[in-house]
Amino acid sequence: MPDGTRPSPNIWHHTETYEVENRAFDPDGLVEAAIASVQDWADLDVLDLGCGYGVIGLAAAVASPAVRVTAVDVNERALLLARENAAALGVADRYRAELPEQVDPTTTYDEIWSNPPIRVGKQALHDLLLSWLPRLAPGGRAVMVVGKNLGADSLQRWLGEQGWPTTRLASAKGFRILETRRG
Repeated sequence: MPDGTRPSPNIWHHTETYEVENRAFDPDGLVEAAIASVQDWADLDVLDLGCGYGVIGLAAAVASPAVRVTAVDVNERALLLARENAAALGVADRYRAELPEQVDPTTTYDEIWSNPPIRVGKQALHDLLLSWLPRLAPGGRAVMVVGKNLGADSLQRWLGEQGWPTTRLASAKGFRILETRRG
C-alpha cells in the first residue's frame, strides 16, 4: 500500500481507503462500534467534530445519500485530507471540511459525532464541547468515542453536571462510546 493511505474498517459493508498522515488519529475498530447505534441515517445534518482525515463523517456520508456532513478541525492538513477523501468516495457534494470559525454559528445539527481531542486539556475540551453541543437540534444527539484511560467516565459525569445528560452506549478496546441527547 502506498505511503499515506490506510484501509478503513469495513463500515456498512464498505471498505474504503483513506489518505492519512501519521499524526492523524487512526480509529480502526472504533468507527463501527460507534455508528452501530444509528437507527436511520435518512436526511440528517451531521457534524464531525475534530474530524481529522474524515473517517466518521465520511462513513456517514457513504452510508446514506441523504446525509449532509460538516466536518471541522483546527488542523488544515487534516481538513485537506478529509476533502480529498470525500472527493475520492464521491460524496464531496454533501461533505464540507472547514475550520471551526468558517462554520455558520447559527447552523444546527441532528447528530454530532466526535473522537474529541482529549489531549488539548480539560478546560479547552470543556470549552469546545460547550460551544458545539448547543448546536444540536431539538431531539438531536452527540456521540463521542473517548478513551477510558483518558477520562471517559469523568467526562460523562461532567457533561451531566452541565445539563447534558450522557449515557454510555458501549465499551470496547479501552474506549467508551458516550451519547449526549438534547431535550
